[in-house]
Amino acid sequence: MDTTVDSALGQHPLRARASGGGTEEMTNWYLKSEAGPLRDVLLGPVEGFRWLGEENAEYSSLVRDSLRKGRVFDRALTERQHAEMVNAYEDAGVNCHFLPVDEGTPMQVYARDSSFMTPYGAVICQMANPRRRGEYAPALRFYLENEIPIYDMVSMGSFEGGDFNMIKPGVALVGYTDHRSEKIAAEQVASWFTGEGWEIKLAPIDPFYVHIDLMVCMLTTDCAAVCLETTEEDIVSWLREKNIEIVPATFEETMALGCNVVALGNDKVLSTLAAKELNQKMRAIGLEVYDPDMTMFTWAGGGVHCMCQPLRRDAD
Repeated sequence: MDTTVDSALGQHPLRARASGGGTEEMTNWYLKSEAGPLRDVLLGPVEGFRWLGEENAEYSSLVRDSLRKGRVFDRALTERQHAEMVNAYEDAGVNCHFLPVDEGTPMQVYARDSSFMTPYGAVICQMANPRRRGEYAPALRFYLENEIPIYDMVSMGSFEGGDFNMIKPGVALVGYTDHRSEKIAAEQVASWFTGEGWEIKLAPIDPFYVHIDLMVCMLTTDCAAVCLETTEEDIVSWLREKNIEIVPATFEETMALGCNVVALGNDKVLSTLAAKELNQKMRAIGLEVYDPDMTMFTWAGGGVHCMCQPLRRDAD
């Protein structure tokens, strides 16, 4: 590994974060927002993906709903849907990277959970589900092999990447349910970024809603899809104070992962076929919407935002 590319990576391969703040931003990768034009994205491999079923139901209301409805896993359909999602990224000019296949971590297709990217490098998360805790290893291997600094590693309880939601450069929502992400770990993460001078809004949410990105996702630099029926009023007010225009998503679509969308930049958004009403609203405000059918993944508990980890975006 060429450690001269990024001095922080060479000095602290598993913690580039400077105690008390002042961490150097990455120079060979760039990510300061959730809405700038997306150039590189990290996706999970479809090859090892399978539904965990009952052993995952304790940790996800979405999985419990699928099990109650008798839904079943279809390997061929899963691979076709994943390929359609990859094609959408490539059509939008995004370079797709993939986590290494690990047969012991079938749910790593949800690449947002095990880590999240920051301007300073990647944060390695602590998964709540014992069956998924090993997902840190493929993520860590990917970042180190691609000379992406490890900003830090969550150590004070469970915290998952879907609960770190950048709203603007230097401004983020940090969610927690005390089930998937715990308050104590959310506060640890928040303290790192307030130390860097960020504005952090802690967002306690009901465990039923899993992660904050189930109900709040950026569409453009000043517009977000938000489920008003599930999002606390103080969070909605805070978003409006940041001059974020809100495109409302219905409760029904939100619980089917319809609000869990990805801003691609240049007025393009990756959504899903099932989010018909939200897709119509996004098109009405001038956005180009990619809407692949992703039911094999949404029925297992994660949407397209859960499935991606942006690595590089152009400046807003």
